[in-house]
Amino acid sequence: MKLLAKKLFRALALFLVPFVASIFIRLIYLTNKKKFHVPKIVGDEPAIFACWHGELLMLPYLYFYYRKTPHAKVLISSHFDGMLISKTIKYFGLDTISGSTNRNATRVLMQGIRTLKDGYDIGITPDGPKGPRHEVADGVVIMAQKTGAKVVLVRIIPTKYWQLRSWDRFIIPKPFGTLNYYTTAPLDLASLEMQEARDLIKKELEKHEL
Repeated sequence: MKLLAKKLFRALALFLVPFVASIFIRLIYLTNKKKFHVPKIVGDEPAIFACWHGELLMLPYLYFYYRKTPHAKVLISSHFDGMLISKTIKYFGLDTISGSTNRNATRVLMQGIRTLKDGYDIGITPDGPKGPRHEVADGVVIMAQKTGAKVVLVRIIPTKYWQLRSWDRFIIPKPFGTLNYYTTAPLDLASLEMQEARDLIKKELEKHEL
């Protein structure tokens, strides 16, 4: 009975939560002022958009700033919470790659590389899906170097927010504040060693803090 109840609960959550979450995200965006501290363009070539896991909630709107027609896949954990996120972002026209660069790493990296070569942008959290928080994993660097794709680093910093006690200290903006979007110019990681590239990503992401 417990197993059946768990399955029913998850099925109901997968049906209801993504829709409600998508409405909530839209309301948060509409009720906040927006400031984009960003380059005007990032180029037309497929790119990797990367932000910390705890700031991904409002990432779709940064993507729409650069791409009027969404053509991207986001790397999302295959766990249940990842399934909820995956179904939520579909309401914003974004597709997903299921998995992580910690589990099933080779398969996920191959999918990501193929996706970029097929002309899609990639969304990724360098410290996801389970951390350590604000530590850059190898996956983003490998995908960039294997495909030649540039990396656009993103920070999303609200003036008013709730912060969860999860491993990533997940940020939920409150209404009636300001959403500050920061991005780097596209970074070319092709000539860097792995540790150099990871250090550069972390350094650039840490230029703007809550």
